[in-house]
Amino acid sequence: MMHTGEKLYCCDICDKTFSNNSNLRRHKRTHTGEKPYDCEFCGKEFSSNFNLKKHKTIHTGDRPYRCEICGKGYSCNVHLKRHEMVHSEERPYYCDICGKTFASSSDITRHKIVHTREKLFQCEICGKTFSYNGDLKQHKMVHTGERPYRCDICGKAFSRRYGVTRHKMVHIRENP
Repeated sequence: MMHTGEKLYCCDICDKTFSNNSNLRRHKRTHTGEKPYDCEFCGKEFSSNFNLKKHKTIHTGDRPYRCEICGKGYSCNVHLKRHEMVHSEERPYYCDICGKTFASSSDITRHKIVHTREKLFQCEICGKTFSYNGDLKQHKMVHTGERPYRCDICGKAFSRRYGVTRHKMVHIRENP
C-alpha cells in the first residue's frame, strides 16, 4: 500500500483530521482529559505513553542521547539536537527588538515574552500567572506537594532539580 498522506480520520469534536486511527484516539484525549498512563514512581498521569517515558527519565536519570563534543546527556533526541547548535555557533533567529540571536525558533519565541511581559499561563488553584508554561508547572508543585527529584544518597526529595544538586553539597561536606 502506498502512503498518500490522506487524512481519513476526523475528530468529531474539533474536525481535526489524522492519517491513522491511533493518532486520532491520542488526540481525543486532549478533549476528554483522559490520562491512562501512570508513572509507577510518583503516580503522575499522562495522556500518551511517549510522554510517560519522557517523564520517567526524571526518576531514572536515563539520558541515552549524548553530545559527541562535550558528552552532555539528554533524555530526548530533540533536546540533544537543540544543544548541539551551541557548539556550531549557528544562531539564525534574530530578535528585532533587542538584537539577540538564537539557535532555535522555540528559543526566540520564549525570549520575546521578555519584551511583551505577557503572562498567558494561570494557576487554576491560586490565580497566579506566569509567562512560561514550564514555570506554571513548577509552581503547581507548591499545591500538589510533588517532589520528583530525589537525592541518591539519602533519599530526600525536592521539587526542583537544582534543589538536589545544592543539597548534595551537604554530603560532600560530611565526607570530604
